[in-house]
Amino acid sequence: MDEKKDLPVRKHVRLENYDYSAKGAYFVTVCIKDRKEILSHICRGDPCGRPQTQLTQLGEIARGAIDYIEGLYGVDVDTYVIMPDHIHMIIVLCGERSTARVAPTLGRAIGAYKSYISNEWRKICDADKMRTGDIWQRGYYEHIIRNGEDLYEIRKYVEDNPARRYLREKR
Repeated sequence: MDEKKDLPVRKHVRLENYDYSAKGAYFVTVCIKDRKEILSHICRGDPCGRPQTQLTQLGEIARGAIDYIEGLYGVDVDTYVIMPDHIHMIIVLCGERSTARVAPTLGRAIGAYKSYISNEWRKICDADKMRTGDIWQRGYYEHIIRNGEDLYEIRKYVEDNPARRYLREKR
């Protein structure tokens, strides 16, 4: 029996023949391995009761990593939310190089983001003699934002995500 036939086939999720270093906006979701809720907690926020995220120590690192990828690749993180088990971001590739490195791609920016968080977390866990393991689910979800209406709808989705989660948990 051929062992290769028994292996699951990974579905290609990227748009074929698309240049992911092209100027443009992308909606990205990265998830924690096994959907563990280790980045934040959803709590009742402002005086009107609009739910907000309260970041854990790892969530604070994730927030700081946004500045890191913006500086490293010259990308702009337009909108983001750090949920308990995933992060939504709108990343804008400006098409300009911030260093002498190769042109930034969406994949490089996300890879650097996840790597930075993992490395910073590992430093903390090593200092506290804690075990870490993998943080991230393999890969990420992305959607190419095609126009202003699409951008508006995705921004609204990202901003409303904590409230939707809070309401779902209270049922």
